[in-house]
Amino acid sequence: MKNEFKGLIVQGDKKFSLKNHKTDYTGGYNKEKAKDALVNSKIELDHLQEKLYASGKHSVLIIFQAMDAAGKDSAIEHVMSGLNPQGCQVYTFKVPTSEEYEHDFLWRHYKALPERGRIGIHNRSHYENVLVCKVHPEYVLSENIPGFNDVKKINKSFWQQRYKSIKNFEEHLTANGTVILKFFLNVSRDEQKQRFLERIDDPTKNWKFSSGDIKERALWDKYMEAYQDAINETSTVESPWHIIPADKKWFARLAISEIIEDKLKSLDLKFPVLGEAEVAKLDETKNILLSE
Repeated sequence: MKNEFKGLIVQGDKKFSLKNHKTDYTGGYNKEKAKDALVNSKIELDHLQEKLYASGKHSVLIIFQAMDAAGKDSAIEHVMSGLNPQGCQVYTFKVPTSEEYEHDFLWRHYKALPERGRIGIHNRSHYENVLVCKVHPEYVLSENIPGFNDVKKINKSFWQQRYKSIKNFEEHLTANGTVILKFFLNVSRDEQKQRFLERIDDPTKNWKFSSGDIKERALWDKYMEAYQDAINETSTVESPWHIIPADKKWFARLAISEIIEDKLKSLDLKFPVLGEAEVAKLDETKNILLSE
């Protein structure tokens, strides 16, 4: 991995602080240089995806978490646009349905996991249950968990158990061949303000804006604390968090693409090699076709 992206990884070996990560970091790139580099990275991702699909040994789960207007949707659009749709699936998780509330909080996410050979992208994820639910603990009451019928009972030990459940879930997936890449798009409060104003001023972007976004923005500090806690509690060597400076979308897209590319390369993916019997069958079939 290039040096300019190494500092974006949190592996759980030391406490992480959001204050130490600059949201406008660009790693020495300018906009044009980053765009050119992204084109090359996307070409490489296309080749790697084909090997991933052909080998059928690993699946890849890419998780995007961020505050509103941080650029999750555009990152998915620009980074993943060169991939074969047949080997890629995207899920956007919203408020749980009544059926989903009748199961444990990981149930709907487990259902959406990618098969071996495929790349799954979760736009928001199981981490919403320790992010928005931590800022709004009253949401947890809708889960009807025995013993938790009052917000006052949702204490520190409750969240520690939930972090533990997430770590166990991810450890199980990793042990069974799923590569997990977790991205937090770290946008500044000032940049979010500018993007909200753009959505309001541009009629073609009005649909992206919700009045509820402003209510959540007022809870910015609580969200930052929730993100920092979640990152510290769930970052591991096997499943680290990647903190992406998101004030410059062009750099965020490149960083995400390079990190995914680097991880896929580390898997040493290869096309399957046929045995002697299968090769003989191919030769026989070729002769049949040529004799027609």
